[in-house]
Amino acid sequence: MTSEPTLILHNGKFWTADPHNPWAEAVAVQGHTLLAVGSNEQVLSLARPSTEKIDLEGALAIPGLWDAHIHFYYWSLGLQQVQLSGCHNLEEMLHRIQSNLSEHSGNAWSTGWGWNETFWEKPTLPHRTDLDKLTGPERPALFYRSDMHSAVANTAALELAGLRSQNKEIEGGVIDRDESGVPTGILRELAINEVRNHIPAPTGEHTDAALCTGLQELHKLGITGICDQRMKDQEDGPKALAALARLNRRKHLKLRISCNIAAHNLPLIEALGVTSNMGDEYLRLGHIKIFADGTLGSRTAYMLEPFLVGNFDDHDNIGMMLTPESQIASELERAVELGFPVSIHAIGDRANRICLDLFEEMRSRGVEPPVIPHRIEHVQLLDDADLSRLSQLGITASMQPAHILDDMDTADAYLGEKSRIAYRLKSLLDQRTALAFGSDAPVSDVNPFYGIHGALYRQRPDRMERGVWHEQECLDLESTLRAYTLGAAEAAGWGRLTGSLQPGKRADLCVLDRNLFDLVSAGVKRDEISSTRVSMTLFDGEIVHGPR
Repeated sequence: MTSEPTLILHNGKFWTADPHNPWAEAVAVQGHTLLAVGSNEQVLSLARPSTEKIDLEGALAIPGLWDAHIHFYYWSLGLQQVQLSGCHNLEEMLHRIQSNLSEHSGNAWSTGWGWNETFWEKPTLPHRTDLDKLTGPERPALFYRSDMHSAVANTAALELAGLRSQNKEIEGGVIDRDESGVPTGILRELAINEVRNHIPAPTGEHTDAALCTGLQELHKLGITGICDQRMKDQEDGPKALAALARLNRRKHLKLRISCNIAAHNLPLIEALGVTSNMGDEYLRLGHIKIFADGTLGSRTAYMLEPFLVGNFDDHDNIGMMLTPESQIASELERAVELGFPVSIHAIGDRANRICLDLFEEMRSRGVEPPVIPHRIEHVQLLDDADLSRLSQLGITASMQPAHILDDMDTADAYLGEKSRIAYRLKSLLDQRTALAFGSDAPVSDVNPFYGIHGALYRQRPDRMERGVWHEQECLDLESTLRAYTLGAAEAAGWGRLTGSLQPGKRADLCVLDRNLFDLVSAGVKRDEISSTRVSMTLFDGEIVHGPR
C-alpha cells in the first residue's frame, strides 16, 4: 500500500540543510515524518483526497531551529519575574522593579533578571541601597545581571543570607564591597547562591505551567529543539528533568530536548546506571555539564593576561576558575567512564586552553571518545595557538552569536586590541570545527534571528552605521543556519532524527515572513534580519504555531 501524505506544504522555497538536495519547492508529511522533499510537481502528485494542502506562496521555509544552549528551566520561570533586559539606565531598571512591587504587595521575594550596566548611558552598578528605597527593610530582593554570573541583592536579602559581615568570604564567589569593606549588594559567581538558596522553590504545578508557556514562546520563534543547560552548583537539573518528564508523559512536550546533567550529580548517575542519549524522540539525557570559569562581563573569565580595567581592588585581575583543574579532570574522566560526553563552560582564553589540554591529555592515553562529541560552551576568547585544537580533538564549539552584540563594548573596554580573539566563528569554521549555535537565554535574547544577525554582521541592529566589529569573523548565512539546525542537532546526538529536511526524518520546520537569502544578497539595513517573524512552525508534523 502506497504511503499517503497527511499534509503537503507547497509553492515554497525550502532550504533543507541537506547538502545533496539543498533546495526544494514542497514537502509531504505523513504523520510525524517527512515523506517526500522535492519539486511541487513531484510532491503534489502524492496527494490524496484526504491530504491537507497549504500554499506557502513563495515563502522561505527552513528546518526547525535549535537552541544549543538555553537554561530552559530558569528562562521559563523568569518569564514571570521582573524583566530588566533592554533598560537604558539604572533609573529605568528601578522603575520596572517599582512597578512590579506595586502590583504585588506584601513581603514576598522580589526577583528578576536581565540588567546590563554596559548598555546604560552611565554604566554604574546598582547598589543595595537603591533597592532598599523600593523594597523597604523587610522585603528581600535579588536581581540577576544578564550574564547570570552577577546579581544585586538588597540589604534584607544579604542579611537573610548572612552576607552583611565585612569578613564573610565565599569559596568560588565574590562579594563586592565599598572602600569601608561594607557589601555593596553586588554578588558574583557562587556568592549569589548564598542568597538564592533562601528563595522558596516553585511548586511542581507552577513549574509545569511555566515550562508550557516557555514551549509556546519557543514555537513562535521556530524553535523545535534545545539543549537544556545547567547552572553552577545548583539543583535545577533534577527539578527540570522531573518537570519535563511529567510533561512528556502527558504528551505535552512538543519539543526535542537534550537535558544536560550537572557534574555534581555524577554519583547519582552512576548509582542509577543511566546512559547518555537515554530517552525517546522528545526528551533525552545529554552531556555532563562542568564549569571552568566565570564570564567576561563579571570579570571572572579566566584569562592569560589581566583585564585592562577594573575597580580599586582588581587591577591585576585575571578572573577565576570556578572549578579546580584537578576536579575538572576527575569529573571528565568519570563522565567518560560512565559513557557520557562532557559539556564544559569556558569563557576566558586561559580557561579554554586548560580544557583543551585536559581533552588532549585524555586522548593521548588512548581513551575512546564518546559517540556524541564533547563540547565547550561559549569558547568566547580563544588564543591563536589554540584555534585549530577543537577540530583536531573533535570538540564541538557551542557558541552564542547574540553574545557578540551584547559583549562587544565590554570586550573592547576590558581587552582592548585583544578583543579580536572574541567569538572567532569564521576562524573556527575555517578549521572545520563543528559549530552549534544557541542563545544562552535568559542571559541573552532567546530570539534566534537576533543571533543570526550577530553571526552575519557583528554589529547591533540599531547601530549598523558603526560598521562591523572584527569583520574577519563574520559568517555566511548558510553556515549560520546550519549551526542553528543540523549542526546543533548533530552536536546533541539527534542528527539522524531531525535537523534537516530529508525523507524519513521528523517533520520539524518553520516558515518565515521574509527570505533571509534575498535580504543578505541585497545588503540588509538595520534590523531586517533580527526582526524576522515565524509565520508557521511544524513540530512532529503538527502545526504548533501559525494558522491552519
